[in-house]
Amino acid sequence: MYDIEKIRKDFPILQQKINGKRNTFLDTAASAQKPQAVIDAVVKMYSQTYANVHRGSYYLSEMATSAYENARRIVKDFINAKSEKEIIFTRSATEGMNLVASSWGLNNLKAGDEVLLSEAEHHGNLVPWQNTCAKTGATLRFFKVNDDGSFDIENFYKLLNPKVKMVAVTGMSNILGTVFPVKEIAHAAHLAGALCLVDACQSIVHTVTDVQDIGCDFMAFSGHKLYAPSGIGCLYGKYDLLCSMAPYQFGGDMIENVTYEKTTFTTPPARFEAGTPAIVQAVGFGVALQYLQAIGMKNIAAHEHELVKYTNERLKEIPELKIIGTAADKGGVFSFALGNIHPQDVAFILDKEGVSVRTGHHCAQPIVNRMGYNSLARASLGLYTNNEDIDCFVNALKKAQTFFKQA
Repeated sequence: MYDIEKIRKDFPILQQKINGKRNTFLDTAASAQKPQAVIDAVVKMYSQTYANVHRGSYYLSEMATSAYENARRIVKDFINAKSEKEIIFTRSATEGMNLVASSWGLNNLKAGDEVLLSEAEHHGNLVPWQNTCAKTGATLRFFKVNDDGSFDIENFYKLLNPKVKMVAVTGMSNILGTVFPVKEIAHAAHLAGALCLVDACQSIVHTVTDVQDIGCDFMAFSGHKLYAPSGIGCLYGKYDLLCSMAPYQFGGDMIENVTYEKTTFTTPPARFEAGTPAIVQAVGFGVALQYLQAIGMKNIAAHEHELVKYTNERLKEIPELKIIGTAADKGGVFSFALGNIHPQDVAFILDKEGVSVRTGHHCAQPIVNRMGYNSLARASLGLYTNNEDIDCFVNALKKAQTFFKQA
């Protein structure tokens, strides 16, 4: 049984008022709130067992190292990787995708090669490949999404050819909510002789993720969207590929031997974790994933599936509201325009009602422009979102609409 009220009590920030109103937080796609278990783990780490990792032969360092590496094992199990050696802790998903574009892309792409992305990519998976293609002479291509935001399978296969060396695609669009068939995409990429990277920032939050079943070569995701602290992310990579890649950053803890003349590098994942890592954040990451597993990712997916249906029905009450992205089985992301009212003005009124939504191009400017807008408002759901949140959201939208009609 999914006890939504019990779950909501696990998040202390949801208990406070916003502008004297119920805290209706609908910006989880940007960054999720943190359960008390994660907050407690961070406080405990800093107050009882903090030290640098991998570097000290004393009790606190050994405790910190054990906790840090245990978090790596938790992440490995969460995505069903073959080995914890395939789990690289990064600052963010963006850093993970930059790592692949730099460490793999700069050393493997050349003029005549192609990199294939969707039109719906976040800047974190678009700009690094733009940069890498500009430096290597490779060509960056984009397969289309349909006007309703759905995956254009015909255009994908049309552009997939032997010149393509990397297919990098989102698992779920942060603008459209579209869930991309990443298992099919990875399989098709491999048949064409290409590798596949999945930006799982949005998708991993809402459903069970199994990298061995998907078959992707790389997957990047962030902790802060998974109810973990900010400043921590993960890059999964198949171990043989990681071993073939040059380091992305250089410094302490990623070396094998250093002389004044030459440096040799250690094996993954340490090869890609230069310097003091985000120790406490990684431990919090592990606790957050355990929290999700205790609830059950299938239970979370079922809850959010019903909530998406409820949201769609309630939003039909507002005729002038335009939802951007209406593909079947979309995730809990609702980018919208409310008549001719500027998104920032809508968000201002919603905030007065205690409702938090995001505005702008959401770090995915090309797809926002592709759908005919410069800026959109966006409401996004999380495991703690309930029907009452949606009711408050819809009522606040109606107030915003009335206010600007009277203005």
